Amino acid sequence: MLSTQLAQLQENVPVGLADADAVVAGFDDALVGGFARIGDEAAAALAALAGAVAGTPLHDRVAEAVAKVTAGSFSQEDLAALAGARSALLGAAHDALLGQFDAAVGRERTPWSAPVGVPAEVSAPRGAARAWLHETAVAGWRGVDHDLLSAVGTPVEAALAEPGLRRLAVLLDGIAAELRASLPVAMMAQVPARRWADLWSRAVLLAQDWSVPDGDVETITGRLLPLGVDIHEHGTAIGVQVHGVLEPADGGAVRLVRTTVVAAKVETITGPAVWRLLQAHPVLLAALAQRRAVTVTDLPLHGGDLRWIEAQARVGEPADPFAAARLLLGTAVAAATAPLDRHPTAIAEPVLLEGYTVRQDDDRLTVEWDGRQLPVAVDRLPAAGPLTPALVAASSCCVGLLRFDGGRWLVQPLAVQATVKRKPVEAHNGDWAEGITDPKVAKVEAKAGDAVAVLRERAGRLLRR
Repeated sequence: MLSTQLAQLQENVPVGLADADAVVAGFDDALVGGFARIGDEAAAALAALAGAVAGTPLHDRVAEAVAKVTAGSFSQEDLAALAGARSALLGAAHDALLGQFDAAVGRERTPWSAPVGVPAEVSAPRGAARAWLHETAVAGWRGVDHDLLSAVGTPVEAALAEPGLRRLAVLLDGIAAELRASLPVAMMAQVPARRWADLWSRAVLLAQDWSVPDGDVETITGRLLPLGVDIHEHGTAIGVQVHGVLEPADGGAVRLVRTTVVAAKVETITGPAVWRLLQAHPVLLAALAQRRAVTVTDLPLHGGDLRWIEAQARVGEPADPFAAARLLLGTAVAAATAPLDRHPTAIAEPVLLEGYTVRQDDDRLTVEWDGRQLPVAVDRLPAAGPLTPALVAASSCCVGLLRFDGGRWLVQPLAVQATVKRKPVEAHNGDWAEGITDPKVAKVEAKAGDAVAVLRERAGRLLRR
């Protein structure tokens, strides 16, 4: 039974996972204090990082970088070696966990294939980004100040001017924004060391003058059956990531895919109002709200990521996500993850869970089968949809994403079937894509006012002046 197999994952953690996590945590703690003056504990943590990649092509270069950092004289290239070793460890952990999951549920996954990277043309924006990241590593998170953060503006602007570097630009800007919001970092009781080290390492690797192969990009035509929506909300951005199965028109194997649309926003726009920022994608919103299939024509597919082009999609017939999951999820082929994206917390595998009971303990929910348990990621339930902890607690069937976070597997519900007041209820994160369907919530939103309309009207007045 799939549900039991998923619960058993908690009992069979891959060998070496805890050791790899401890090595990464040691490096992250060293980065908190900075590399200007390395103490004994930080030196031991860096040595452990070099030891963890012993027997691999990385070892000699990483050992050299560790020696230079410990001695207090290191270059940008040395930091790139350390960031690469850290990412390699987390990538290995990702692969081990995903391999365990695939074996448990019998999911087929295509192997990664891409040409080997080659040196790219020297880029001034990349060089500026590397210089800022170097200064950040020297200072450490505790040493970040206004002067250091103000210096990031130049590399961000330079990277934004080049389309191929916008990913790096947005990442640098995001790191700086989080640090700026946390000032003075030296006074923080606890620094989010893992998160900030993840962002720093990714930025260091993206800033190298080296072409990173992304794998093959193909175009695909077929029928997309949405399974659920993962809503990512930030103070200045909203992203809607649709997970689904795609039936190719040429009769090929059914594929697991995801497609994402995003929009900029301000912090005052939250909850169901964020859907109004995505009105440029009416076909996708209609498919989510009305639970319909989508016919797509010649959309670019990169691995498992489908690039959404509104003009090349049209809404099709009604399609029940639960029925699609029961019929197709077991045989759908998943795509391999690109090397730079391999990280345990990046695992998000669509699953169908049935026949469970839910145990509630304070603010924590756990789904159970035959004494085995799987925690529920309650903190990932979005305010932009109808799913609530109470509704999940009343459910016995859900389509969700299996994730690995905090050293354990857990499930993030995207849609549930529940019994409320002896009546069957079905709710999906995308149900409010075309407007709120719950009268009580709609009344509250109407009373609060339309923040999107107000801001657009004010922006229009400013432009007319």
